[in-house]
Amino acid sequence: MEYNQRIEIEEIQKGIAQIKNELAKVIIGQEDFVNLLLTALLADGHVLIEGVPGIAKTLTAKLLAKTVQTGFSRIQFTPDLMPSDILGTTIFNVKNQEFEFHKGPVFSQFVLIDEINRSPAKTQAALFEVMEEKQITIDGNTYQMEEPFFVLATQNPVDQEGTYTLPEAQQDRFLFKIIVGYPSFEEEIKIIDTHHKSKTDKPEKLVQPVLSEGDLNKYREIVKNVIVDDPVIRYIAELIYKTRNHTHIYLGASPRASLATLNAAKAYAVIQGRDFVIPEDIKEILPSVLRHRIILNPEHEMEGFTEDAVIKLILESVEIPR
Repeated sequence: MEYNQRIEIEEIQKGIAQIKNELAKVIIGQEDFVNLLLTALLADGHVLIEGVPGIAKTLTAKLLAKTVQTGFSRIQFTPDLMPSDILGTTIFNVKNQEFEFHKGPVFSQFVLIDEINRSPAKTQAALFEVMEEKQITIDGNTYQMEEPFFVLATQNPVDQEGTYTLPEAQQDRFLFKIIVGYPSFEEEIKIIDTHHKSKTDKPEKLVQPVLSEGDLNKYREIVKNVIVDDPVIRYIAELIYKTRNHTHIYLGASPRASLATLNAAKAYAVIQGRDFVIPEDIKEILPSVLRHRIILNPEHEMEGFTEDAVIKLILESVEIPR
């Protein structure tokens, strides 16, 4: 089947290329990581980033935020952090004898949450409403977040000391869970060499804004119109349905995962230069969509199976539409 381009995506491609060029001034390698971050950004979804300390998780998130002219805030999660430290609090103003709401750091557009699993469930639950509905309700008053609203959260592997497992409902609010690994040997050499030659302790100064918030909102609207044929929609449904009756999986993915796969595939297709989704787009983004949304059976987990391994089995078991 031949496709003629039916949606104007050249402007988005140009903007994405500019962001990549800015990030490449500091970030070495990590091409898949950057592509997934940009996919989530275009798909209007939040991202959970997991990896050991020191592999530029936080730095990459900060630099991505800097490439777009939007509000930015960073919240360091700690065991003693309270919900009001994130959302804000109501304070009595003695001068006018009225209560006033003082907004917390989550009232921004790009919100970076560093080490989200360092705080207990009570604090993590403060993010439920704002991540899903882009609003906060406090003392009976509802406050809408300004668009675009994008949450990037980093976490260290949960087996490290002093971390809390994120509740399933919290994890489900992230479009992606991206696993960031160590760089290759050649990339390590380039990282050291680039740092040596840059002569700066503040690499973020090298990165400049290339998009406005208006540009990003416009791109997101265009991405919604990316073409998805019926066989591809059926392919997504079959993959997600398989998670609910797979022998290795205790808890499968919900319809929210189906919608997340659809939205992410549309954005990924645009980044690849197409105005339509193909099965390969879905295969690329599915592990990041599902790995935090399924729970393995304990016996298979003890046998060494991982979420990614089971997702691979599911992909291999579903026929690809032609």
